[in-house]
Amino acid sequence: MNILVTGGTGTVGSQVVRELLSRGAQVTVLTRDPAKAAKLPAGVKAVSGDLSTVETVKRVFKGFDGVFLVNTVSPTEIYEGLLSVCALREENIKRLVYLSVQDADKAAWLPHFGGKVGVEEAVKRSGIPSTILRPNNFYQNDYWFKDVILQHGVYPQPLGSVGLNRVDVRDIAEAAAIALTTSGHEGQTYDLVGPEAFTGEATAATWSRALNRTVKYGGDDLEAWEKQSLQYMPDWAVFDFKHMYAFFQDKGLKASAEAIERQTGLLGHAPRSFGAFVSETAASWK
Repeated sequence: MNILVTGGTGTVGSQVVRELLSRGAQVTVLTRDPAKAAKLPAGVKAVSGDLSTVETVKRVFKGFDGVFLVNTVSPTEIYEGLLSVCALREENIKRLVYLSVQDADKAAWLPHFGGKVGVEEAVKRSGIPSTILRPNNFYQNDYWFKDVILQHGVYPQPLGSVGLNRVDVRDIAEAAAIALTTSGHEGQTYDLVGPEAFTGEATAATWSRALNRTVKYGGDDLEAWEKQSLQYMPDWAVFDFKHMYAFFQDKGLKASAEAIERQTGLLGHAPRSFGAFVSETAASWK
């Protein structure tokens, strides 16, 4: 199959590319930054474009059997998603996989949750054979916290005390590649999660054990988190994520036993554990 991966140089998309290549697919990556094409695996083509522009969506989807659609969290996320789905309806796409977020509808007031609810509905009504993936918070988000963990012994993501079944990006990529290259997943929506729910304190403790040093949880003070985050993140993102963390602290983002069972059946193996990810990552950091 000939497949286009949007966001193919990002955290999830780059893993999707690897999984598709391992299954013998022909892969093309859409990227906003042509310079990143130099880092793509051998045999992967690159096209430049921006899904917020009509010029891009009118040309980039032509000639592909399948598309992996992910829209970067941004003020234009829902527009990019809807523009893409609208353009995709004009092409002979055999399979579309859209990356959403777990429980998007339960916190639809959050900009990057609610935006995905709208795009999910567009995907379902588009007439395109489609699969929706709804992942939890990524394990790999912790890469962003490497310096503060190692230099200050603090885990800063204010996850709260209810718990999240966070997920390994490699499981997301496998699910996407399977849905794009095999039949039977059209019309399905899959939650993608880890096997255990982790609180902020438990997350810090896991890093402590793996690094053999004390890593303290930074706490649940979202006002302090906001003040710190505005030093390196745009205000729209801080506003969105602050309210997301408030939702996590109040409700958590846990997985059902049914979701874990469905994911295991889809992948052919149990979800990767957070402990294994942390051990692997800590060893590479050392």
